[in-house]
Amino acid sequence: MTMNDNSTEKSNPVLTFEGKKYIINDLSNDIKETIKGLQVADAQIKMYKDTLNLLSVSKTTLANQLREKLKNFD
Repeated sequence: MTMNDNSTEKSNPVLTFEGKKYIINDLSNDIKETIKGLQVADAQIKMYKDTLNLLSVSKTTLANQLREKLKNFD
């Protein structure tokens, strides 16, 4: 799903979904709400992927710190 919203199409934004193009202003309010829901879901997925990446980096850093500390313990 992509939305084309460049300056020439501001008044008539276009949704491309499964290879078809739809003028968003021509769609029902119910469909527009569904599109908004998909956009929110995409944003949430991106946010959680970013969070998982950050946690992964943090875990790697902590593992490296533990490795170094255990070297001195032997």
